Amino acid sequence: MVAPIPAFNDNYIWAICDSSGNAWVVDPGDASPVIDVFQQKNISLSGILLTHHHGDHTGGVSDLLAHFGDDIPVYGPKGCHPAITQPLQNSGALTLESKHHKFDISAKAWPTPGHTLDHWVYLLDDALFCGDTLFSCGCGRMFEGTPEQLYRSLASLDKLSPLTRVYAAHEYTLANINFALIVEPENPELQQYAQTVAAERQQSKPSLPSTIGLEKAVNPFLHCTDDRLQRVLQQQFQQPCPEPEHRLKLLRLWKDNF
Repeated sequence: MVAPIPAFNDNYIWAICDSSGNAWVVDPGDASPVIDVFQQKNISLSGILLTHHHGDHTGGVSDLLAHFGDDIPVYGPKGCHPAITQPLQNSGALTLESKHHKFDISAKAWPTPGHTLDHWVYLLDDALFCGDTLFSCGCGRMFEGTPEQLYRSLASLDKLSPLTRVYAAHEYTLANINFALIVEPENPELQQYAQTVAAERQQSKPSLPSTIGLEKAVNPFLHCTDDRLQRVLQQQFQQPCPEPEHRLKLLRLWKDNF
């Protein structure tokens, strides 16, 4: 089971739980909400997964280790946090070895630079923990990477099974939809998704997880090979953009200033 633990204004710390009261957490930017939920539900912390170095994803690591024990394994990109015990180096399959091996998990991990240079994602069966690379109806800002890097990173997610569940790290969906509707006003799947998410958020329900299949239908950042997006961008920026990487660059620039 995967459950969201809200943090800050719009972060989600994802808890990956088994049936015996053990859980991994993904990107714990703040320790307090994790400790509160785990104490209420009598859950033991098995391990920590980090996707990149930003503080709103790593800020709670030290306090979690102080509370639950400094023998908790911490996986993440090399140099992402001083407490990392298992630095990610090679793409592909790996076993996430938990504290006392009570909740080991088979996973895949690979780098997805663009938002940051050190960003990685994790795939656990059909659950994708993608940090700030892919959001529902959007993607992360390019703070460190290039459009070419981000395009390749998004392409690596785009080719996953359409049933793959997307656990992004922020509740940005409504804002992303508002932008996407400007870019693709006649997209019927996007129009329906806007209604669905608005109803969910009115009830304070998370809009996540999404799925890869849904994102391929509604997310303009996954449409950079589409000639229709090319025409929209050429009209918006009054410049040719024949390459999908250039389209992604312009689309991200448009969103940054939206």
